[in-house]
Amino acid sequence: MSQNILFLAHVSEAGSTLPKAAYEVLGAALKLSQQNGGRFTIGLIGSNVDAAAETIAAAGAERILAVAGPDFATARYAGDAAAAGALCRASGAGLILAPATSRFMRVLAGVAHRLNGCVDTHVTSLDLLNGEVCATRWYYRQRIEGVIRRDARPWIVLLESGCSAAWTGAPSKGNIEEISVTLPQAATRTVVTGVRAPKSDAQTIRPDANLLFVAGAGWTKKQTDGKPHVDQAEKLILDFLRGSGASLGGSKSLVDQSGESQAVLRCMTHLNQVGQTGSTPRHPKGLSTCCHGEEPHVVGWRFINERRAVNLDPNCGWARGKADVLYVADAFEVMAKLNALFSERAHGNIEIEPQLA
Repeated sequence: MSQNILFLAHVSEAGSTLPKAAYEVLGAALKLSQQNGGRFTIGLIGSNVDAAAETIAAAGAERILAVAGPDFATARYAGDAAAAGALCRASGAGLILAPATSRFMRVLAGVAHRLNGCVDTHVTSLDLLNGEVCATRWYYRQRIEGVIRRDARPWIVLLESGCSAAWTGAPSKGNIEEISVTLPQAATRTVVTGVRAPKSDAQTIRPDANLLFVAGAGWTKKQTDGKPHVDQAEKLILDFLRGSGASLGGSKSLVDQSGESQAVLRCMTHLNQVGQTGSTPRHPKGLSTCCHGEEPHVVGWRFINERRAVNLDPNCGWARGKADVLYVADAFEVMAKLNALFSERAHGNIEIEPQLA
């Protein structure tokens, strides 16, 4: 049975495009629409959606709907809920697919309730099985895979980033149907007065980075001279993050040291933790340093496509088939050499294409 599909997205903060995750969801939505045979509609929310609509106009949607205006420029629950609800009603779609951005994760559950529908979040894939749409997601720290089928409609599904190939196409003009939404005064009481964000070189968690760099507790232990060198370790790691643009992760043993009155890396918090009790990132490549590669930590790496590790122990967990490449070396020396190469490249002295960047 065919199912009408609405691809729902909001304009990025730049205002001229959509978030990266939205193009991934668009690719998944188009694939499902082609299998399903129902009508495919695009719905956009933002202050001005013209430029963003041009980037996806060639996707082949029957209609491009939009709720636009200053009231929808920034994330605000009341405005986003009203806009998303209006787009869902105007499209008449039974299946609404949206990226799991922070903006939509806050609001779309409420929209599903207003529409007397249902919602599922953290979905990783959508498939057509025996003529029915089924969603797949992970449970229990990504150790159990569940397949979900819903009878209730509309069904709002938020897809995780990094799970589908992003749709690409040449920019083109599209016919945008603007849906009028007027917010009551009570819905405009919340006002965004500004954005506070860390400097780019201070931000260590970068979901869109090509490389995940993970530090283990070995960075804070005694080195060959019998003394720990935590300050040197932190400088090496931060310099590497700046040179490579990598995202920073940590093992549980490292992030827990702050509560054990031990020397810690000041740039590392529990938000950086990767593993069974931490996050499960989806970067294309990963580099582990001073981690033993034991199962509770490695489970967080299961979606990393290419895994490499640096460890002085040739018999560590990484050597037992848990890494594609294990470098038996001193991480301090390896990172110092890499940072030197990045510095030379930045000054134009050499041209390198490192596997890590």
